[in-house]
Amino acid sequence: MALPLMPKATAVWLVDNTALSFRQIAEFCGMHELEIQAIADGNVQSSIVGQDPIVAGQLTREELARCEADPTAKLKARITDIPTPQSRAKGARYTPVSKRQDRPDAISWLLKHHPELSDAQIVALIGTTKSTIAAVRDKTHWNATNIKARNPVTLGLCSEADLEKAVVIAHGRSGGSAPVEPTE
Repeated sequence: MALPLMPKATAVWLVDNTALSFRQIAEFCGMHELEIQAIADGNVQSSIVGQDPIVAGQLTREELARCEADPTAKLKARITDIPTPQSRAKGARYTPVSKRQDRPDAISWLLKHHPELSDAQIVALIGTTKSTIAAVRDKTHWNATNIKARNPVTLGLCSEADLEKAVVIAHGRSGGSAPVEPTE
């Protein structure tokens, strides 16, 4: 089940305007029961304005009435034909300072395990520069002695889906067969 677009604002509205149990609201909003109880007590989220899930098209009045009548029932989100938003937009993104030092390790791993990837694909995947890729490839990077090839997915620099998509595109471009993960 997809979570509401603004779960805390939806939870605030449901607490204020319905007779649903904390468990029902927590399951629908993807939050913990204690968070919902704290919202109801006024301890947290006092500055958040509630968002009506009926107006937002996430619930129907009938579904609310059904779940208010039966405290064990689970709220079911209304299924819409509106596509869900992507988790991240294309283009430049912020990488925390603590993860920037991991980029050369990720570049090394990508060059070792997926040499078919172009520099532009690596730039897009982990948010680095072509000069850094060239320096790691040529072992002229200022920190070349300390670079260890580490998977960028486990480092949190890209998602598994983005990496797989880039590898499939690279294999299609090079005319190769299906990608095979090399053994280490």
